Amino acid sequence: MRSVLSATLMAASMSMAQAQITPPSTAGTRPKTVTTVPIRPALQKPEDTAGAMAQAERLALQSDLAWVGEYNGAITGDVSERMVNAIKEFQKKRGGKPTGVLNPQERGVLADTARRKQEGVGWRIVTEPATGARLGIPTKLVPQLTSDAAGAKWTSPTGTVQVLLARRKEASPTTAKLAEQEKKEPAGRTIDYTVVKPDFFVLSGMQGLKKFYLRGTLKGDEVRILTILYDQAMQTTIEPVVIAMSSAFNAFPAAVQAGPPPRKTVEYATGIVVSDDGAIVTDRVATDDCIALTIPGYGNADRVAEDRDHDLALLRIYGARGLKPLNIAGQATQTALDLTGIADPQNQGGGAAASSVKASVAQIGGGDQALSPAPALGFSGAAATDSGGRFAGIATLKPVIVAGPANAAQAALVPADTVRSFLKAHGVTASGDSADAKAAVVRVICVRK
Repeated sequence: MRSVLSATLMAASMSMAQAQITPPSTAGTRPKTVTTVPIRPALQKPEDTAGAMAQAERLALQSDLAWVGEYNGAITGDVSERMVNAIKEFQKKRGGKPTGVLNPQERGVLADTARRKQEGVGWRIVTEPATGARLGIPTKLVPQLTSDAAGAKWTSPTGTVQVLLARRKEASPTTAKLAEQEKKEPAGRTIDYTVVKPDFFVLSGMQGLKKFYLRGTLKGDEVRILTILYDQAMQTTIEPVVIAMSSAFNAFPAAVQAGPPPRKTVEYATGIVVSDDGAIVTDRVATDDCIALTIPGYGNADRVAEDRDHDLALLRIYGARGLKPLNIAGQATQTALDLTGIADPQNQGGGAAASSVKASVAQIGGGDQALSPAPALGFSGAAATDSGGRFAGIATLKPVIVAGPANAAQAALVPADTVRSFLKAHGVTASGDSADAKAAVVRVICVRK
């Protein structure tokens, strides 16, 4: 348990601030004055690659590594040797080279494995009504809930796992005083780890025959304490959950800010060439609000149409030669698909190679289709084909929800019929006869203010 506690020590840093990527220098702000967007050179160290990621990407990476049992650090998005070593361990256990930088296939496997771990314990983010506190609960492990004005208690049917959220008022509380009080109550607690900060405290050890982890937070005169109790035989299953619960726990949530999260200053996506006169279909969201759109090797692109209901965008490049449009006339007959795209340069050491990863598609209601595992960044707009090379649609990526519901789709499939209807509505005659998706995909670079 000590490894968990050393990891969760700084998990109190609950503010998940989004890191901004510094835009490359551009000549002016009008799209036509921008002809190329430089791609970063290969990064030499794993720490450099991780540091170049957006904050949300690092948070998702740490969360996934924690769920598969490789990362026992605080899920804060901070780059650390612990995180790099966790990546290397994950790679070694899969028989790969321990580089400390995940390639798109490895990242996809990691995300899918973490998702299945979350689904296995029934991971959900909930708001407890009496306190308003936000916390993650493994609902399959602790399905029984009782609550009152003093808090809530989730338990397993046999009591092997218990999660308690308590609230109370204290006169002039301090974390030091509260920590000393909790060490003695209930009687018989044995403490093997303690950390006390001005706004929170953590204790862990043994309570009777059970291991326990406790995290307390105060605001004014109100104290809120999360306690997790579990049998020692459950340690392997519970420890990754404890890390996730500690990082997800927000005892006093601030008001949620309206509006979408901030967008990257430079965003990479994939486009599919669908006609020999320069029509490219891609993800709408990845190409929103761009002051310049560039297709490396071909120059500037214009966004000429969009479908907000299905997140599709139509781009045009002019005067291009040697295009190899994809044949999108077929109809996939399988749910096991190949996604062909160009990963973000940060995920391939500054490179720009097209690659393919495996994914499966499933209906999730409302006609939406989820892809699992979610592919790497840069694959938004990737071509989806079945084993026979038949076109299945376009992959789109959704914002990552760190420690969020296990059933939230991070990637979706826009079906082939929807793509064809979109192109037809905007006068595009798909002229591709090639089944070579790697030859038909291009990198799309969006530069924003």
